[in-house]
Amino acid sequence: MREENKNVSKNGWKRIFRKKWFFPALYLTMAALLLTGVLWYQSLETPEQAENDSEMDSISENPFDMGEDAEPVLEQQEVIKMPVQEEAQAEIVTKFYDYSADSEDQEKALVLYNNKYYQSTGVDIAAAEGESFDVTASLSGEVVEVKEDPLLGNVVKLSHENEVTTYYASLEEVAVEAGAKVQQGDVIGKAGKNLFGQASGTHVHFELRQGDTPVNPESYFNRQLNELKAESAEDSTKESDASADEETDNEQDASTDESENTPSDEQETDSEQDKENNDDSSATEESSAGDRESSAAMANA
Repeated sequence: MREENKNVSKNGWKRIFRKKWFFPALYLTMAALLLTGVLWYQSLETPEQAENDSEMDSISENPFDMGEDAEPVLEQQEVIKMPVQEEAQAEIVTKFYDYSADSEDQEKALVLYNNKYYQSTGVDIAAAEGESFDVTASLSGEVVEVKEDPLLGNVVKLSHENEVTTYYASLEEVAVEAGAKVQQGDVIGKAGKNLFGQASGTHVHFELRQGDTPVNPESYFNRQLNELKAESAEDSTKESDASADEETDNEQDASTDESENTPSDEQETDSEQDKENNDDSSATEESSAGDRESSAAMANA
């Protein structure tokens, strides 16, 4: 009986294994058990996991919130532009007078007015065809002065960052007022003529200054504004070093002159000896003259 029961059970399992649905059902059951175990394990939260989760939540809320307003790390500086809308159609007819430039450029930087030559502190920009054109702001800034000059024509002065100022003269028309804020490229007037720069025709006289010192605008066109401040600081340092070296040289020359003019001890001793010798010789001459006089008196007697 037992052997028959065993055979029956084996045959029953074999029949079950032969069913098409058996193995798919087995796989699905194992997958369900595995997924249930994973979910149960994840639901167990340790203290360390809880702390890490809280930190992650605090970071994910606002990763850029530092408790204060964010400031840009590096502010993009503007690039200094020519005060014209189209640079290709403009040309510089009068240059900035640079003492280190060659003679040809220095000659182009002289302005003839009333039979006298003056050194240009800016550049005169004219259109290639000699016509009037729109004058634009070289940099963003504030209009601090608008005036009419009898020699220079209408003049507009703008102030910018880093103590930089720009001047626009020989304007036929002015499109801005004092106190107005302008952006780079905004039209501030139209080019015209003036009495001081008659040789330049219709033009705009443009000046670029760092503080009170005019600089060559051609050297800074299409360069960032902070480069102008950096190079101005270097120039002032060089000038101070040069003046310090000059003062040192002058002090050395003065000390040399004093040492040359001050007599030494040996010179004083020699002069004293010469003086004593001269006194002795004069005394000897006087005594010999007295002897001759006494001899003559004795002969006459």
